[in-house]
Amino acid sequence: MSEHGPCLLGIDVGSSSTKAVLTTPSGEIVRTASRSHTLSQPRPGWVEHDADAVWWTEIAELARELTAPGGEVATVCVSGIGPCLLALDAHDRPLRPAILYGIDTRSEREIAELTGTYGADAILARSGSALTSQAVGPKLLWLRRNEPDVWQRTRRFAMASSYAVLRLSGAYVLDRHSASQCDPLYDIVAGDWAADWADDIAPGLELPSLAWPAEIVGAVTIEAAEATGLRAGTPVCAGTIDAWAEAHSAGVRTGRDFMLMYGTTMFMLQVGTEPLAEPRLWTTVGISPGTITYAGGLATSGALTGWLREIAGGVPYDELLDGAGRVPAGSDGLVALPYFAGERTPIHDPAARGVIAGLTLRHGRDHVYRALLEASAYGIRHALEAFDEAVGPGRRIVAVGGGASRELWTQIVSDVTGEAQEVPRVTIGAAYGDALLAAQAAGLADANATWATHERTVEPDASVAARYDELYEIYGELRESTRNVQHRLARLAAGALEPVGGRQV
Repeated sequence: MSEHGPCLLGIDVGSSSTKAVLTTPSGEIVRTASRSHTLSQPRPGWVEHDADAVWWTEIAELARELTAPGGEVATVCVSGIGPCLLALDAHDRPLRPAILYGIDTRSEREIAELTGTYGADAILARSGSALTSQAVGPKLLWLRRNEPDVWQRTRRFAMASSYAVLRLSGAYVLDRHSASQCDPLYDIVAGDWAADWADDIAPGLELPSLAWPAEIVGAVTIEAAEATGLRAGTPVCAGTIDAWAEAHSAGVRTGRDFMLMYGTTMFMLQVGTEPLAEPRLWTTVGISPGTITYAGGLATSGALTGWLREIAGGVPYDELLDGAGRVPAGSDGLVALPYFAGERTPIHDPAARGVIAGLTLRHGRDHVYRALLEASAYGIRHALEAFDEAVGPGRRIVAVGGGASRELWTQIVSDVTGEAQEVPRVTIGAAYGDALLAAQAAGLADANATWATHERTVEPDASVAARYDELYEIYGELRESTRNVQHRLARLAAGALEPVGGRQV
């Protein structure tokens, strides 16, 4: 046995990297490791991952790397991006790349069709959320309609976390939180699959068994042990979607607690007490019995600065941040719309497109980089207004995710929104929350335990408040005045590359 005693293994599959952490039952970090990967975007609006090459291969590599020095893993828990759609055949083999969460916007037509069929109010009341690009149901209908050969062989479906559980243990299970994001296939009031709508949208699809994220649903098989280096028989948790695992570890547990997750996309989560009929937000099951959460997300955030870094030749982030830090608030008259992959909360517009306004010859890379950071902050402020209107003002914001360690970024967000943010000591991501879930599943940590330790508070700078208020007003005017142009350009790009035909169901 390791000098640390029994350890917990948490692994999280993100949009651009997979991260893993090995911890003690008290949350002490023993080792960490990560792998980077890229998103596949074969067509406008399509965003995919190769589940075996990205999800399973990286999970197996990281498990082997972290456990190679020795030590007993008591339990393993995996979280991941979601809700996603990975079509599986009768032998649980992927039939095509996984269709990712709300940043994949291919199912616009199906969203409109299903909303018309069942009724927007009925969907909202039963599922907790309006149908948007985040929903799994329209993606299933898209697959059935556009790839009939694949659909004919589809027997099951998985997300990143549930595919990991399947490969590790052979169990076909989905956690209840993730299921509640499979709109409109899940009945949030009944707490179970909406079998009638599921049969209508995806006839013949076997739906997975349901469990809570910290429930042990299986054990590592001999085959998985050979691939991962884990001991055969090691208990495996159901896991969940990444943002909820991270909120769990950050202590976002009670009413008015609000998590702001800085990553490739920006995610927001607030703990509540009862379902809301609010189409701009997603009302979901929490990760423990009797809990409800309200959520929203931007389609991009870190992806914006990653895009600029790539086209700038791979300049180190520290250099870009130093340069942006020398640019005054407002980027010397630049305002950007962050809709480089459409937008989720609160406008839910997959045809939205990015805009950078105010460019002159005196603007350089540093100005554009800061303007993109500010664009994500304007998007956050816009989303927070939706939360205020739906839930009411007054919240404790906890900033998590890898981007929360970037002091300039968190400061810009506080300055634009006027809200303070608490930053925990550990911001390594959802993998840390997975390790806590694993500890609780193994009985090595209390169900109410939290590993969050407050490190610093980011306070808004009152000296730039008036400037950002004016720029946020311009941001709103820019969004409204360019919407038709954005949509026309989106149609133009899609029309040039969209496949011809498609079978009606």
